[in-house]
Amino acid sequence: MVLLGTLINAVLIVAGTLIGRALRNIPEKMKETVLYVIGLAVVVLGLQMGIESENFVVVIISLVFGAVIGEWIDLDKKLNSFGHWIEVKMGAKESKGSIAQGFVTATLIFVIGAMGIIGALESGLANEHGVLISKGLIDGFTSIILASTLGIGVLLAAIPVFVYQGLIALFATQISLLIPEAALDMFITEMSATGGVMIVAIGLNLMGVTKMRVANLLPGVLVVAIIVTVMFKLNLG
Repeated sequence: MVLLGTLINAVLIVAGTLIGRALRNIPEKMKETVLYVIGLAVVVLGLQMGIESENFVVVIISLVFGAVIGEWIDLDKKLNSFGHWIEVKMGAKESKGSIAQGFVTATLIFVIGAMGIIGALESGLANEHGVLISKGLIDGFTSIILASTLGIGVLLAAIPVFVYQGLIALFATQISLLIPEAALDMFITEMSATGGVMIVAIGLNLMGVTKMRVANLLPGVLVVAIIVTVMFKLNLG
């Protein structure tokens, strides 16, 4: 089953969220401290991903142009609007904005990174799901922590994770035929580094240091793909 790894990943996010909600009644001071700790851990994770870039100029250019595109279409507002729509459908049982914040934050953390792409390709090409199951365990544990502080909105992140990784797994054969392995490796490296910078921004937001519209940086991933394609065609990689 090609989608087995993706399905397990999504289910573990849901399970982690439900466990996290069982821990939601921890004292507010403790919850605040835990949120700061999560923010610090996310910043460290992002830095670790960012320094893996082999050409940081690609990361900078991708983020700048991605930010311009993201602000133009206001992707952050659209994602938050979807979260608020879900809040209304659920009767707004969470505090205002918490479902949207949980959804957007968790989606960015779970979707950005190399493990999703590599694991989905492995699932599609070889029907091996070890990478996605490992990612699912990491995402599940992370969702426990996020859900205990950000709410049930974290559960909704399972939807884009399933769609994103599922599509890659289903079209893995076509992707491997269309994109040379060297170009794909270059894209994964620079995409992961670009995503790492976004994850640093998420961590800073969680700690209240900044209020950056991180979702508006997401088009930077597409810019990475364009730059890598040009570099590969011109043999600049």
